[in-house]
Amino acid sequence: MHKAGFVNIVGNANVGKSTLMNHLVGEKISIITSKSQTTRHRIKGIVNTDDYQIVFSDTPGVVKPSYKMQEYMLESSKAALVDADIILYVTDVVETIEKNIDFINKVNSYDTPVLLVINKIDLSDSEKLDALFDRWKVLIPRAEIFPISAKVNFNVDNLLNRIIELLPEGDPFFAKDDMTDLPARFFVSEMVREKILKNYDKEIPYSVEVKVEEFKEDDKRISIMVVIYVERNSQKGIIIGSQGEALKRVGTHARQDLEVFFGKKVFLSLYVKVLKDWRNKDGELKNFGYAN
Repeated sequence: MHKAGFVNIVGNANVGKSTLMNHLVGEKISIITSKSQTTRHRIKGIVNTDDYQIVFSDTPGVVKPSYKMQEYMLESSKAALVDADIILYVTDVVETIEKNIDFINKVNSYDTPVLLVINKIDLSDSEKLDALFDRWKVLIPRAEIFPISAKVNFNVDNLLNRIIELLPEGDPFFAKDDMTDLPARFFVSEMVREKILKNYDKEIPYSVEVKVEEFKEDDKRISIMVVIYVERNSQKGIIIGSQGEALKRVGTHARQDLEVFFGKKVFLSLYVKVLKDWRNKDGELKNFGYAN
């Protein structure tokens, strides 16, 4: 009998959810940086075999919202609890685990199986791990606990095997050759945003949104025009940099990744525009895909 189900990955910001997702799927579906709140949208990655289909969802890190965009991100994480067949709650060995206790309580309000993943165990020792096990058994009593290191892919296979065991029987939800349900434009914008997160400090990456305005593909190459939106004129100057060098660096790094991703030549044009206070405006957030 064929198995199929939704496995939704939730947890606080910067605990390694995206790294784990990419290992489980076997492809780079979610962008990864050392900065918190790298993931802004719910991102599906699909694993197919003849016997099963697993639809993984990477979700934004749980935070106490400071502006409307973060409110939408939190609602996206909460919604992932509703339609999950299996919840992967990811924590790590360094975070303050009770800092978003309201979300943990929400996890406990559902009967869905929970696999509690303690990531980054390479940064800990057996005594600290035992203490974490005891604390999590109190916080989410029904959870099965899996210590892993997503960075070095330690114990991820055992986690995947347990996911397969818990999958409900059913027909696939997506075509068997699908890897995600998201369009190519989404991955272009995410790869550009990843380079911004890696190349700029402080508030700049969090004030940026990226939108693909043009995507033209033929047999030999893809021509892409991308607009980078910022909230203030001063941020525009920082993104562009002296004589455009900073923006050129972002474009070069993004283009290199895109050529690997699409397997063909990419011509990438980047432009920067100011859209004041976009993170707090419902209309702009809807335009960028946050609001329903």
